[in-house]
Amino acid sequence: MLLNSKKVDIGVHAKDFELKNVDNEIYTLNDIKKKNGFVIAFICNHCPYVKDIITRLVDDFNVLLKQDIGVAAVMPNDYKAYPEDSFENMVKFSNNNNFSFPYLFDYKQEVAKSYGAVCTPDFFCFDNKNKLFYRGRLDNVKFKANFLEREKSIINAYDKMIKENSIVTKQFSSMGCSIKWR
Repeated sequence: MLLNSKKVDIGVHAKDFELKNVDNEIYTLNDIKKKNGFVIAFICNHCPYVKDIITRLVDDFNVLLKQDIGVAAVMPNDYKAYPEDSFENMVKFSNNNNFSFPYLFDYKQEVAKSYGAVCTPDFFCFDNKNKLFYRGRLDNVKFKANFLEREKSIINAYDKMIKENSIVTKQFSSMGCSIKWR
């Protein structure tokens, strides 16, 4: 089912977590955070919307990492009902798409619920004080569309926050498949 991410209150604090990464290590919020903030992206392996953006997501996350912004992806789906989203398939998906960042397994679905995530992909951007300042889309490219001029929404939001100490006032919802809750 296609959904748009919900509007949330800017300024809410990030929720801590302990999740297993595809490298079998446990990560917490402190492991993700960097000097200029961090992004938590809820994605999965099987969603066509995630598959459509994955190359752009990896490229943008690599740019953010170079700007001292932490990034992590979290897989929240019911992996028993959707075996393509299993931990073993997360490892393959991460490797096949050259992730340079943690891909975390929210097998209890508690982190997705605590953040208010509703779809994959769903992006939450926090400043260096752990406060949400952007919740929205990766970019302006429509599903399966060719694009000439790409507006990098998350990168632009961080640029504005870091350089001007202000937030993007017009934020567009992310769109994707509903999270597959148990």
